[in-house]
Amino acid sequence: MQQVLTIEQTTPKQNWPLRLFSKSVLKQQKFRELTALLGKTAGLHCLDIGSDNGVISLLFRQMGGTWKSADLDEHSVSAIRSLVGSDVYQLDGKRTPFKDNEFDRVIIVDFLEHIPQDKAFVAELFRIIKPDGTLIVNVPQLKNSFLRKFRLAIGQTDEKHGHLRPGYTIESLRQLLGDQFSIDVHKTYSKFFSEMVDTLIVHAVYLLQRNKKEHSKKGALVTEQDMKKYKKMFRIFSLIFPFVWLLSRLDALLFFRSGYMLILRASSNKE
Repeated sequence: MQQVLTIEQTTPKQNWPLRLFSKSVLKQQKFRELTALLGKTAGLHCLDIGSDNGVISLLFRQMGGTWKSADLDEHSVSAIRSLVGSDVYQLDGKRTPFKDNEFDRVIIVDFLEHIPQDKAFVAELFRIIKPDGTLIVNVPQLKNSFLRKFRLAIGQTDEKHGHLRPGYTIESLRQLLGDQFSIDVHKTYSKFFSEMVDTLIVHAVYLLQRNKKEHSKKGALVTEQDMKKYKKMFRIFSLIFPFVWLLSRLDALLFFRSGYMLILRASSNKE
């Protein structure tokens, strides 16, 4: 049985990602959307790919079942491993180290846009998922919006985020999944106010890290060293977080607009 750290059991070295998560409107919303589609996992064998600093991997494990995690580069893998311990793997976006028909559930979190051969990777997911398995995919929704133009204007390019493509539409995802998976449900979430606040926060992080020699393949990944170095700034942000949260609630006024994130649940067509 996997030994999983609870939040109460984490050491100061391990709990900095949890502190970041507690002050991130977008990450909390993302986790709610993922778990809503995931359902119960007790007794199931599951894989999450793309969880960055490991908080989502940890929270998934606390839902029950057995889990493995994976991501693109050593920075993310190290961060995930520090939280969950074992069963964490580094991928190259191509072949995975897992067996045929291994997983009941596979969750892809902000990963497909970072790899060059997304179609081939979907075929790899089809190989490792069970015949009655479920795939959940979370990606940026492709939108030609004011916010995208603003991000480009302040230097938040696809390249800086590690994106090889700016996002997907539901039509392009349907084409990507092909005959291997059938989409059961899909939706968008995370609208203008939440995304604008996050854009400004990410921009601040990039400014703080502008002299950093190494970056994650997935953009600005905040590390334990960053948390120590900018402890005072994090405390200030913690104080203003209630106002950030209130601002994000304004998204409810935009019920007529689609969100900037796209999430779906699909069933394997494997027999």
